[in-house]
Amino acid sequence: MKKYEILFTKQASKDVKSLAPKLKMKLKDILVEVIANDPFCGKKLLGDLEGNYSYRLDLKNRIVYSVDKKKGLVYVKRARTHYGD
Repeated sequence: MKKYEILFTKQASKDVKSLAPKLKMKLKDILVEVIANDPFCGKKLLGDLEGNYSYRLDLKNRIVYSVDKKKGLVYVKRARTHYGD
């Protein structure tokens, strides 16, 4: 099975910069080991985030991403809390 390429939006890059070093490592592991291999393993989102997927990074942080199946790309849109803090 082909691995998906991971790309970050500007917002996601900003989010990653604000994560603790441990979380950055965990994020990298999840993206490389899990999402790149099976991008549809995340939870399908509804409402204004429909078409995106969410994967838990830790208790309060989530990875929000979309998948371009044809191009084999995963676009990471957010990598932080969705609780507004």
